[in-house]
Amino acid sequence: MTLTTTPFGMRATAAEVLDGVDLSGRRMIVTGGSSGLGVETVRALAGAGAQVTVATRNPADAEPLVKEFPGTRAVALDLADLASVRAFCDAWSGPVDGLVANAGVMMLPTREVNAQGWEMQLAINYLGHFALAVGLRTALQAAEKPRVAVVSSGAQLRAGFDFDDPQFERRPYDPFVAYAQSKTADVLLAVGISRRWAEHGIAANACAPGWIHTNLTRHLDAATMRAFGAMDADGNLLTPDYYKTPAQGAATTVLLAASPLLDGVTGRYFEDNQESEVVDGGPDVMAGVAKWSIDPAAADRLWDLALTAVS
Repeated sequence: MTLTTTPFGMRATAAEVLDGVDLSGRRMIVTGGSSGLGVETVRALAGAGAQVTVATRNPADAEPLVKEFPGTRAVALDLADLASVRAFCDAWSGPVDGLVANAGVMMLPTREVNAQGWEMQLAINYLGHFALAVGLRTALQAAEKPRVAVVSSGAQLRAGFDFDDPQFERRPYDPFVAYAQSKTADVLLAVGISRRWAEHGIAANACAPGWIHTNLTRHLDAATMRAFGAMDADGNLLTPDYYKTPAQGAATTVLLAASPLLDGVTGRYFEDNQESEVVDGGPDVMAGVAKWSIDPAAADRLWDLALTAVS
């Protein structure tokens, strides 16, 4: 299989990726669009003319974006609460040209579960987005070239999906393993959508934004941040060479969501604005997409598991 390439490198910004792209009349949804990478994703899409709905737990946080871009609005959405997801979908009217599954939580220090008993990182990062996509399927089909862009992470290289104990009910809870599993699930979401909905014209791809200072890392302790090379001994944030700015981190997301360079591309995984090679996952692998993250059998099995949870 030939990998999809683009002229954009890892330092390209979201605005640069969409330079010259006209999204006028396109309706996009960005979850978690009121902070971090989400803000830069919204800015790039709205700056190219899209009508963007910021789906966030606290719509008031998105007021600066709403004022900056008159075609932008903020709507309440709590991905941990499936009733909130259903309410969002029920209230939606008209087509959805792009759904950006951007919101997420990382390395919760203790095991938490949602009302369905799903471990919270898996519930927010994956299950809520699954329910949102399924709930908006008709709206996606109504668009001309609909896309789903799922923000995953390089952490998917560290753990496959444990179908025997996905909620850490028997194995000891590990914050990073739980996060890695949820990010593998995110790639499997894109694969699952592609396998089922491509015939209806819906494309879905996943990406890793890279290393960026955002509030996603708020649950990381100082020792972990120092191990990443992102904090000094006095607690001051450092920016190693491999880190990106939020605008650079959002570039691959908007590439998947709106760039004509990816017309007809679906079920793939991208990082640094390029499609990634398929690799064996493991503790020493630094790039690529793990075989377990794009395994069609795992994607089908996870889809069935999630469908039971949201039904």
